[in-house]
Amino acid sequence: MAVIDLRNYVAQETLEDGTAVTVRAIRREDQDALRAVFENLDEESFYRRFLGPKKELTETDLAQFTDLDFAHVVGLVVMMQTRDGETLIAGGRFAENPASPGTAELAFTTDKRYRGRGLANLILRHLARIARELGISRFEGDVLADNQPMLAVLRGSGLPLRQDEEANVIHVTLSL
Repeated sequence: MAVIDLRNYVAQETLEDGTAVTVRAIRREDQDALRAVFENLDEESFYRRFLGPKKELTETDLAQFTDLDFAHVVGLVVMMQTRDGETLIAGGRFAENPASPGTAELAFTTDKRYRGRGLANLILRHLARIARELGISRFEGDVLADNQPMLAVLRGSGLPLRQDEEANVIHVTLSL
């Protein structure tokens, strides 16, 4: 099995609408671009992403999202060429759960201006391939029950999905 250089991971993709994008490993120098994506999120999107109230990313958050080891935590971003240059439009990551070997928590964020274009699906495909290479057999995560767009991404992934609902949170497990 070939070893992937995850810190330098890059793939050229085309969205269903014909837009060319680049999927690549997140880097420390993406902090400002990541901050800009989160500044475009509304309160509901922050709540759905963090499962609680949050208004902005702290410096600690930015470091946590961009300073990754790529052995236990992998983060990818989707970049698109715009008038202003290359723009970060979405991101996703998984973090291995040390208490549950073979399991990783999964999360996504898409700039609200680019939602509905298949970006989470695209990121999920790349993250699933990488996770398999690293020996991870399942993704897990908590999704608010009213977060139908994320649930649709997970249900439409083609991966076996288990859902356990408690109150207004659905714990999902995707088998890889």
